[in-house]
Amino acid sequence: MKTILPAITLLAAAPLAAQPLTIERIFSDPGLAGAKLRAPTFSPDGKLVTFLQGRSDDANRLDLWAYDVASGKLSRLVDSDDLHKGAEQLSDEEKARRERQRLFASGIVEYHWSHDGKALLFPLAGDLYYYDLASRKARQLTKTDAFELDAKFSPDDKKVSFIRDQDIFVLDLASGQEQALTQDGQGPIKNGMAEFVAQEEMGRLTGYWWAPDSQQIAFLQVDETPVPEVVRNEIYADRIDFIQQRYPAAGDHNVTLKLGVVSIAGDQVRWFDTGDNKDIYIPRVAWSNDSSLLTYQWQSRDQHQLELRGIDPKTGASQVLVKEEAKTWVNLNNDLRFLKEDNSLIWASERSGFKHLYRLKDGALKPLTQGDWQVEALAKVDEANGWLYFTGWVSDPKERQLYRTRLDGSTAAKPQQVSVRPGWHAISFSKDGGHYLDLYSSLDQPPQVSLHSSDGTPKAYLVENRLDAKHPLAPYLKDWVKPQYGTLQAEDGKSLQYRVFKPSTPMPEGGYPAIVRVYGGPTAQLVVNAWSDANLWTQYMVSRGYVVFQLDNRGSENRGKAFEDVIYQHLGEIELHDQVLGANWLKAQGYVDGGRVGIYGHSYGGYMTLMAMFKAGDTFAAGVSGAPVTDWGLYDTHYTERYLNTPQANGKGYEASSVFPYSKDLKGELLIYHGMADDNVLFTNTTKLIKQLQDQGKLFEFMAYPGAKHSLYGKETRIHQYKTITRFFDRTLGQGKITAPNQ
Repeated sequence: MKTILPAITLLAAAPLAAQPLTIERIFSDPGLAGAKLRAPTFSPDGKLVTFLQGRSDDANRLDLWAYDVASGKLSRLVDSDDLHKGAEQLSDEEKARRERQRLFASGIVEYHWSHDGKALLFPLAGDLYYYDLASRKARQLTKTDAFELDAKFSPDDKKVSFIRDQDIFVLDLASGQEQALTQDGQGPIKNGMAEFVAQEEMGRLTGYWWAPDSQQIAFLQVDETPVPEVVRNEIYADRIDFIQQRYPAAGDHNVTLKLGVVSIAGDQVRWFDTGDNKDIYIPRVAWSNDSSLLTYQWQSRDQHQLELRGIDPKTGASQVLVKEEAKTWVNLNNDLRFLKEDNSLIWASERSGFKHLYRLKDGALKPLTQGDWQVEALAKVDEANGWLYFTGWVSDPKERQLYRTRLDGSTAAKPQQVSVRPGWHAISFSKDGGHYLDLYSSLDQPPQVSLHSSDGTPKAYLVENRLDAKHPLAPYLKDWVKPQYGTLQAEDGKSLQYRVFKPSTPMPEGGYPAIVRVYGGPTAQLVVNAWSDANLWTQYMVSRGYVVFQLDNRGSENRGKAFEDVIYQHLGEIELHDQVLGANWLKAQGYVDGGRVGIYGHSYGGYMTLMAMFKAGDTFAAGVSGAPVTDWGLYDTHYTERYLNTPQANGKGYEASSVFPYSKDLKGELLIYHGMADDNVLFTNTTKLIKQLQDQGKLFEFMAYPGAKHSLYGKETRIHQYKTITRFFDRTLGQGKITAPNQ
């Protein structure tokens, strides 16, 4: 690969002396990963790359910047403080929306290009702003007490749409006049908004879609009336908020959805028939290029079926274009694309056992990729030159690369690799397909952003993030440890990827203590050659003399459907079996003290930690469980029922997948922590468990974080969290073999 010259330098001014890594430093500014860009996006003409970047005095206060592709010039387009200073008073809906995105920042947190590339649209402090590139000025579009959400340009750029008070509005940019397209949004009725499970589990944050002709908007009307209303406590340091929330727990009723189209002329909404069965999901909606076809993806409640349905918006006539079925569940994706030629489309399916791309034409699906490997996502369709670009794992499940294949299917089994560097690539193409941005990292290289031509030829770095003497990470690289990668064989013959970080310090008598860092759940993969800030704590613990081990058990993603499906109807069994296999392998290597092996995980990893401590007490001496699910009946419908069906249909599976039948067998040391305002894995999961452990006379440790959500965001909170975890492991594993209180 050719050397790429840096275009933007955002590093410290002088080399820093070697220092030991500390938890305080891990969570302080400047970030040890170096310069970071958020939401880098090409302008429609490909001449600019815009992005969000934190301020030098506050990394979480974001401004809007631009990089000129031709000149390499960098400029700040909008200083968020020029428009609004101080704390932002977010609406409850916006707070929830940001929590669903795990977005913990202020200032300009999102933006959108106009289709003609002349302007940008962004929200700030509840109002909307329009930035004109020619004048380099921002003007405020709305100024209300209400909070405007989910703003978009119309395809002809004459109007801006948004959600206010649960209704859809459009604003004419020439006159400034507003118009409400729906007027019945109130209480449980929400127009154009994504329901809770759509945001949290389906990756859909919007509920309305402009037609390409700019004359009509398709939208979903959400009726939350059927969903049980619960009172959820959010416990803060100085108060308790009682939140009334319609939360669809497993087995409960979901929202009712209606799909309709409204014209910008304000005509009456045209509602479409989505079938007699209303207990369904609509995870995706999309228009064809010429506005003649409105498609939506219909998913059955049990998620065994997924149909791509097409509607004639004029007549309401409907047809099923593609149907997917599985005995377990059908995974969702975002890979639908309409082609200009012959009205065909690109569709992704796992019908072969692995996710691949297909072309639908005249009712038939033709494979564009095939093999015993996974496509991750469709990156670009270049119809003019007959190429389809995608990211995936053709040869190594630890490394995500960019590939291309012919649109005629002739190279389906042998795609051409475009990216070169070993590691993890996230790709964003320009509209014309001539260039792409590569958001690249590896285990040893913090994130870089580089510009490439479509054939992979490097053009320039936007952020090189070179690990030289000036980089924030430089003082700590002397102790940096590279892991050993390998594979183990599960009992069914499947290959399990692992990695192990070993200290460079002399091995103590009896071997090193070890920590298994676990997630274990579906839709995740830990053993990858990619940068993760989470690995900074791993490096910290390794520098203190711990071995850290990670294994992707069966049930995790990106290894094919059969690899995932083994967890169906019973969680926490196969996953734990594989983690115990990994821990026992680790003990047999000769450098680990078999009596000093601990386990730590958060969320599903917290659940896995509890299962390990309750069911495999002879393997794990100590465990830290963060924000764990303890009773799957407390978690939401779309996620939980995908793997366990409903409690009514699979009561035994829910009981066996809960931690409660096994807590009596706790032997080792256990620490549980949880945010007391968690609206994802409800705090009730932990309070139920600690009560049962107390009733059983089991000793454990507990740390609560007032006001904290699921991600425990905030510098001070994170420092305290990881100091607590570290002290726990130092006490239970680091000072010789422990005598557990529950033995």
